[in-house]
Amino acid sequence: MKQDSNLTEPIGQNLIKMISNVCFSVFVFAVLIFTVIAITYQPPDPWLESSPALTKLFTQYHNATFQNDNSVLKTGEDLPEVFGTAESPANPPAAVQITEAVIEEKEERMTNMSLESKCDLSGPVNCSDPRVLIAIERFNLRFFKAIVFLEYQTPVDGSAPNECDVSWRFRNKKEKSWRKYRDFRRFRIGVGENCTYRITGANGWHSGVNARRQRSRVGAARNGGGIGKSAPPVRDEEINDTIPALGSETAFRKGKYLYYSRGGDYCKGMNHFLWSFLCGLGEAQYLNRTFVMDLSMCLAATYNPSNKDEEGKDFRYYFDFEHLKEVASIVEEGEFLKDWRKWDHSHKKQVPIRKVATYKVTPMQLKKDRSTIILRQFDAPEPENYWYRVCEGEAAKYIQRPWHALWKSKRLMNIVTAISGRMDWDFDAVHVVRGEKAQNKKLWPHLDSDTTPDVLLAKLKEIVHPWRNLYIATNEPFYNYFDKLRSQYKVHLLDDYNELWGNTSEWYNETRLLNRGHPVEFDGYMRVAVDTEVLYRAKTRVETFYNLTKDCKNGINTC
Repeated sequence: MKQDSNLTEPIGQNLIKMISNVCFSVFVFAVLIFTVIAITYQPPDPWLESSPALTKLFTQYHNATFQNDNSVLKTGEDLPEVFGTAESPANPPAAVQITEAVIEEKEERMTNMSLESKCDLSGPVNCSDPRVLIAIERFNLRFFKAIVFLEYQTPVDGSAPNECDVSWRFRNKKEKSWRKYRDFRRFRIGVGENCTYRITGANGWHSGVNARRQRSRVGAARNGGGIGKSAPPVRDEEINDTIPALGSETAFRKGKYLYYSRGGDYCKGMNHFLWSFLCGLGEAQYLNRTFVMDLSMCLAATYNPSNKDEEGKDFRYYFDFEHLKEVASIVEEGEFLKDWRKWDHSHKKQVPIRKVATYKVTPMQLKKDRSTIILRQFDAPEPENYWYRVCEGEAAKYIQRPWHALWKSKRLMNIVTAISGRMDWDFDAVHVVRGEKAQNKKLWPHLDSDTTPDVLLAKLKEIVHPWRNLYIATNEPFYNYFDKLRSQYKVHLLDDYNELWGNTSEWYNETRLLNRGHPVEFDGYMRVAVDTEVLYRAKTRVETFYNLTKDCKNGINTC
């Protein structure tokens, strides 16, 4: 018996040791897995998606003729929460908003100054009286709740004794940029007891023509200043998208540049282009170099009525070049090449250049390179010649795409502002996707029937109050398709405002100057961009794939 007891004792001890060893091995294996994950983990991109996921999103091809759901990329002014103000070195000081508290403070100062201006109740209104401006400011605060008022000009006389014209700067509350827009309107002023002023009526967008800034352009005052049906277009003098020069030869030689040759991204969709462009700009910032930028773009066929790729488009048609210059170190390609040739022609020692033949040479490997120019060449077949390949893999941990540097064109946003302003910022909107999606019954079996005028009217009655301003953002090519909705709503379509980009508009004149005197087409991408931005500013927004149809946004079984 004693011998059996001695035999079982080591067996139990061995079993315990074996279990301990197994547990320890599992622990070591878990630690090893955790360590591998920690080493290979790539931090999330700005939109809380992985880099490969966003690459797939931005570079996939779309067949739909209208791409309002995914073709207009949100830019820096749309993403302030993601990109902190520390990333934007050009942040200006905050503008003072005109609020009720500011108005009361102004009134108190006037009281302390014992302002006693005489007023003749039977005579014309003295528009320069500060109390007239206060009455207008209070009226605007009550009436235009969707915008922030930033500054006013002193009112001037209107066309009648009881009318005053006034100009102001403002910003829509839904726009996160610091850009200012301008409006000027005509107000009818009533005078009460003790010379108190009140607003008895107000005209619409840009009606206060006497308060508009005079144009410096030759021929602006032609025809003797006669009264026309509408005021001439207002030039936005705050836009400065001129091409900067590098300066002296010495300044050029002291600089460090990153130059991308044209790759397979050319003539791809706009989202693909931006994903690649911001990769190059991000690498330049990582290397502390100036990015050489080609302003000439190719607009993909999906945005053109001709269904053909169109070269010769200017970056400044679509994006804010002035803001880009302020927050990023860039040089225009033509200016750069001119200075480069000039240096090599006048000096025996040529500019040091390093040519990089493949994207597989990482930014980290180029970090300590002292060459004046790093030239990345993209001569391989697709998809090896896409710019964004530089930012893949290990480089994604180091290269941050500078989304804050990219804003939409101020000229396009002026059109958005004009459309919204003509509806007095008080409108609802519906997004109606039709086009090829409505014709594709396999992927969207109900979309066509769910967006017929009768069905639309029935559904909108449940969401939008009757006789509201209703803006319809759509790719439906037939203008009269939505006429049935006019029985219940004040319908507005993008083409109702085509004079804003017509051949007498400021947009037409300014873009023609950018295009060496040749007219610029208001193309499909511009239309979608404006349509989308107006849609975002609506008080009530009705979406196709969330409110109008049960079909999935990306086709059947993708919800």
